[in-house]
Amino acid sequence: MSNRLFAALLLSATALAGPVGCKQIAAGNEASVETRAGGELGISLAAMDKSVKPGDDFYAYANGGWMKTTEIPADRSSVGGFYIADQATEKNIASLIEEITASNPKPGSDAARVKNFYESFLDTKAIDQAGMKPIAADLARFDAIADKTALSKAIGSQLRADVDPLNSTNFETGNLFGVFVTQALAGGEVVPYILQGGLGMPEREYYLSSDDKMRANQAAYRKYIADLLTAAGIADAAAKADRIYALETKIARAHASREESDDWATAKQIWTRDEFAEKAPGIDWGTLFAAAGLDGFGKFDAYHPQAIAKLSALVASEPLDAWKDWLTFHQIDANTAVLPTKLDQLSFAFYGKQLQGTEAQRPRDKRALAAVNAYMGDALGKLYTEKYFPASAKAEVQDMVKNIKTAFAKRVAAIDWMAPETKKEAIAKVESMEVGVGYPDSWRDYSKLNVAAGSAYANKQAAEKLYYQQQLAKIGKPLDKREWWMNAQLVNAVNLPVQNALNFPAAILQPPFFNASADPAYNYGAIGAVIGHEVSHSFDNNGAAFDATGAMRNWWTDADKAKFKESGKALAAQYDEYEPFPGVHVKGELTLGENIADVAGLQAAYDAYHASLGGKEAPVIDGFTGDQRFFIAYAQTWATKMREEALRARIATDGHAPGQYRALTVRNMDAWYDAFDVKPGDKLYLAPEKRVRVW
Repeated sequence: MSNRLFAALLLSATALAGPVGCKQIAAGNEASVETRAGGELGISLAAMDKSVKPGDDFYAYANGGWMKTTEIPADRSSVGGFYIADQATEKNIASLIEEITASNPKPGSDAARVKNFYESFLDTKAIDQAGMKPIAADLARFDAIADKTALSKAIGSQLRADVDPLNSTNFETGNLFGVFVTQALAGGEVVPYILQGGLGMPEREYYLSSDDKMRANQAAYRKYIADLLTAAGIADAAAKADRIYALETKIARAHASREESDDWATAKQIWTRDEFAEKAPGIDWGTLFAAAGLDGFGKFDAYHPQAIAKLSALVASEPLDAWKDWLTFHQIDANTAVLPTKLDQLSFAFYGKQLQGTEAQRPRDKRALAAVNAYMGDALGKLYTEKYFPASAKAEVQDMVKNIKTAFAKRVAAIDWMAPETKKEAIAKVESMEVGVGYPDSWRDYSKLNVAAGSAYANKQAAEKLYYQQQLAKIGKPLDKREWWMNAQLVNAVNLPVQNALNFPAAILQPPFFNASADPAYNYGAIGAVIGHEVSHSFDNNGAAFDATGAMRNWWTDADKAKFKESGKALAAQYDEYEPFPGVHVKGELTLGENIADVAGLQAAYDAYHASLGGKEAPVIDGFTGDQRFFIAYAQTWATKMREEALRARIATDGHAPGQYRALTVRNMDAWYDAFDVKPGDKLYLAPEKRVRVW
């Protein structure tokens, strides 16, 4: 299942998409930064292929050299500038972990918790020796289910605020429902959201598509279920795998499609606790809510109302044994990283190799770092920012944010087709936007987290439960607009529409996205475009539905909305033309929100760059004008190599277009044509009336 709330509503990440963090944004390699008098050029000359005409293939012009010389590591499905920044961050975190584990931290301290969590995850010998004992009590709970009331209790006990924290782009939950806590779409109070879930593969299309690639995935998944159950010592694994797959196919049919998930008018429904029994009969909702810790709350956002009703009906109609098998499989599947190695290897073979084309599992020590990052991220984040994120960098990026917000507001004010009342709302929204740079104002409290040495499985369960409890504690309280949803040490950025807020973690504020020594053209083209992208997410086809308070409210005139939709339709048509494989096209409607953010964000960053020059001409450096450096920097942040399986999966299901096409956002800006003398007849040329201008 795909929790589109996170992808489209809360976490409109700059993400770029990929197996770690957001998307695999890319620039040239670290060693290729060119130094010139007065500062660094910033852009990578070695990454370029200047034999290519910019107007024919700007992506290859900016990144052709990099594409020819870069190999995708065996343990990755894609690689790029994001990978470079992530590797630098990972090296720093490893150094911090080494200091902690080499010390003798005080028992009960965060340092002691980090040490125990890391070392227990890393100790595969102890994990293998423990076998299935750590999970035995959970599996016994499922085996003991005797009726549908007990089943409802078991389903409720599994609910978590469970976007997979080891993979911030994995907006899925294997639990039957996802839980997410924030302000209601209608504004006002903070409520729990209930979302569709229950699938082992990424989303419904993987079960329902008849495409040859998807059929291969379906066969591989059925085999994986059987193999995993067999390796876990579960009897009658083959028969149970058939029941589980058949049940999940019915769950997939019950799910809302991606397009339906993006219909926020439907997702805006508020149900009282009692209305669940009336509108979604089948589950014993009172028992489920009690087991999930939700029985004390009266209002919920039923984000997938039709799917909730259909899933509840399946609980009533499908055999109890099928549900027990399903619960058993998903508990094992969700925890293979902290169970015996043979299970972990099977999980990688399916999710990594089959679905993403990744050739090798990441080294265990790297995965241990990722696990600590995921489950005790703020404990590391505080240490990371103190050591690796200077106050000067924070101040410089804050200034860039201010400049880009100002530029965006000026662009809104200059729109000739927009009514004054719509402009007023839009400008108020951008001016009141809360922006966090580097790290949160307050760090998460882990004092109630019990992390024991040598207990990898139990530690993971405890961390998940603590996070869930912390999320539930927000219900009924005023919205915290400054709440962070990403670790400071994550290479990503995010827009939070219901908070009208942005987060720019410290880890993205480093090369190749930000370089304090580089020429401003580079920084505005790189991190400036990222900042502009996140600002613009508040005004894309989804974000524009929210007002300055984070409430979902129509603040548009009918005429303005029609004009806005017209621009979106034109942009979607532009991306529909891109064809990475014969007969396989980018989905313009699916990627529209990200593409609007790219177009508007790049334009705002460009305006802010020129404003930063104070009326002076930008210097020519190494033969490149300021505008040329700006656009090349932008294109180089999107240089990405992906394995075919990962690229096909991106096109089929992801809201982000592949990087090589996002780099072509420049086609919609007049200044790009002037900078590179692009003229009619060039392959990328768009007539002025075909250039999409959004905001």
